[in-house]
Amino acid sequence: KASRTVTIEMTDNMRYTPSDIQVKQGETVRFIVKNKGQVKHELSLGTQQELLEHLEQMKRFPDMEHDEPNSVSLAPGQQGEIVWQFTKSGTVHFACLIPGHYEAGMKGAVQVGKK
Repeated sequence: KASRTVTIEMTDNMRYTPSDIQVKQGETVRFIVKNKGQVKHELSLGTQQELLEHLEQMKRFPDMEHDEPNSVSLAPGQQGEIVWQFTKSGTVHFACLIPGHYEAGMKGAVQVGKK
């Protein structure tokens, strides 16, 4: 059960709003993700290394569809959600891994503060 909801908007200027989010360790957050742009975007949560590995996969297989609980891909005008529990303190990154979007700056971070 999510303790709070955060809405994140994705736009074609390759930005997330907000791109910096603060949560507490142990908190479960429902992210409502809205694609306000005219092209497909996604939000994938993970470590910097996981996101970069996924980015390389997406470059090789740009049409791949995924169904991971830490990721949502949305067509223009669509809305989706990710419910995530932040168990460790530190930084959890998020990014759009559609080829070209990450490189254009479509990324953000969740700062997880100690309990």
